[in-house]
Amino acid sequence: MSTALTNAQKRYLRGLAHDLKPVILLGAKGVTPALIAELDLALEQHELIKAKVPAEDRETRDAWIADICEQSGAALVNRIGHTAVLYRRSKNKPLVILPKA
Repeated sequence: MSTALTNAQKRYLRGLAHDLKPVILLGAKGVTPALIAELDLALEQHELIKAKVPAEDRETRDAWIADICEQSGAALVNRIGHTAVLYRRSKNKPLVILPKA
């Protein structure tokens, strides 16, 4: 269950994510339970993160990103090349205030 974002919210989040460095790096094994656990922790702490997905072909990369979003409940904000920007609102202490529109 991923968060549905409007275009205005995605644009706002892309602006916030511009200067971020990737905090999640996928390896050759792809999406593993350990990666999802680390991703959940990073999303709970930061809400907005970048993930580096170094898959060889586009189909594999897109499948891994979709799998990550599905398993973590995160929304895909943007994808450029091998880097995906993910957002999930924190349950304990929300940091990012999204625009209403």
